[in-house]
Amino acid sequence: MGDLLLGALALMLVFEGLLPFFSPQAWRNVFERATRMSDGQIRFIGLTSMVIGVLLLVVWH
Repeated sequence: MGDLLLGALALMLVFEGLLPFFSPQAWRNVFERATRMSDGQIRFIGLTSMVIGVLLLVVWH
């Protein structure tokens, strides 16, 4: 189980690094827009991301 979690974390870091590596200006623009969002909007995005992740895990297994 630990190996699976470590692999998932490693893959997440690879995906997270793609945009700043290939397009730093676009990443900067996204980050600047995120700083202007309200706490509620950020929480909604986080909740949506978690729900999609859990659904993918349930469907995949």
